[in-house]
Amino acid sequence: MTETQITLVVFIKAKQQTKQLVKEQLVNLSEMTNKEPGNICYELSVANDDDSLFIIYENWKDQAALDYHMSQPYLKDFLGKEDQLEKPLSVTVCTAVK
Repeated sequence: MTETQITLVVFIKAKQQTKQLVKEQLVNLSEMTNKEPGNICYELSVANDDDSLFIIYENWKDQAALDYHMSQPYLKDFLGKEDQLEKPLSVTVCTAVK
């Protein structure tokens, strides 16, 4: 069986009073994640019309690489800070159309 590359698109809406803190945490998370084995791309962006809406576009070699990422303490730490967010983060999992 061939492993399939996995793409995630994540939307993170910070509270206005915590948007700078969330941004700093996401920049750190991005730097650490880009060093992970199996990571193809992990790109952090902010919406042009809303500086409290962060978007992460990420590609993983396979499910094992994504599972490894999900087990990392720095990701778990960020995910445990839901009180800094306006609403729960939204994740869309995709695979390439061939």
